[in-house]
Amino acid sequence: MKFKAICENHLYSKAYAKGKRAVFSAVAVHILPDYASERLRKAHPQRIRMNRLGLTVSKKLGNAVTRNRVKRILREGYRAVISENEIKTGFLIVIVAREKAVGMKSQEIAKELYAAFKKLNMLKEKEQ
Repeated sequence: MKFKAICENHLYSKAYAKGKRAVFSAVAVHILPDYASERLRKAHPQRIRMNRLGLTVSKKLGNAVTRNRVKRILREGYRAVISENEIKTGFLIVIVAREKAVGMKSQEIAKELYAAFKKLNMLKEKEQ
């Protein structure tokens, strides 16, 4: 499943400055309500509201091959979290990789992302 990406730099800046955040050893997650989500929902063929995802991997973490590998692992970890849990929609989600993320597997990243979403109150309650 493709994600709707955050393409504008000013949205990253807003998420960093005004959004809620949860910082863990391998990732930092920034969450901000997306004011364009209603417009994007109307433009979507199935009329569903979705989150926009942004990934940040600094050059401090390594060369291009390493950074792209970390981005793939972050995407896969995010996929694992949203496939197992229902997450609130209509938000900008920026995931920042930290130094420890370089050597981690996608399952370990998924655990940290789950903990971050739980801390940020992004998980929907399951109905019984």
